[in-house]
Amino acid sequence: MGTTGETLTSGNEALYEAAFRTGDYAEAEATFTGMLAKARESGDRALEAAALDRLGMLAHFQALERDLADADSDTEQRLFEQALSIRREIGDENGTAESLFGLGLVHQVLRGDWAAAMPYYREALELAEKHGDLLLRSEVHRHIGFYHTTSDLQSDLALHHLKISHDLRAELGDPRWIPGGTVALGLAELADGLREQGLAHVRQALQQARDAGLSPQRIGWIEHFLQEAETGR
Repeated sequence: MGTTGETLTSGNEALYEAAFRTGDYAEAEATFTGMLAKARESGDRALEAAALDRLGMLAHFQALERDLADADSDTEQRLFEQALSIRREIGDENGTAESLFGLGLVHQVLRGDWAAAMPYYREALELAEKHGDLLLRSEVHRHIGFYHTTSDLQSDLALHHLKISHDLRAELGDPRWIPGGTVALGLAELADGLREQGLAHVRQALQQARDAGLSPQRIGWIEHFLQEAETGR
């Protein structure tokens, strides 16, 4: 099975491939479920937290592909909370940021509750900027940018965070993640009245998604955003 780090990396790769391209989560679920069992048997708390967090994120990606009204937000929340508790206990600050971000997703995406989500995102950002990897930092900036775009309507802050998120994704270089950063920046620019610049970014995101071989659903989301932007809705 390889080392713990190799197993986590392969599980993440299977998770992202399922989320962005294939929709087949079986390999990722088997990897993370096996990790959790191994961790609990050996008493490896860090591994247990990582497996719990990844199972929470797997559930989240699956929820995005279905009707969010049917999502099991309570189970997803418990997985992230269990991971967070362990990570705080063992002093894993990168992991803590990761699990805080997951809890923010539960409240914002699944429950539509920005007020509950933002304390998690803000704490996650503070830790991620010190200890997180490129992807985690990009994701936290992206969702805080969404907050300033859709909730408190501060376009300057929205553009600030979404530009950082976009640039971090470009630095990461994974073509599966890049379109999401580009389209988010474009939509924020449109909301700020930067029509041509925003349209250009949304069109670029659509081409990036097609070039990356993303799933029809993910390409369809960007096509929908572009259609609305072009018609001025």
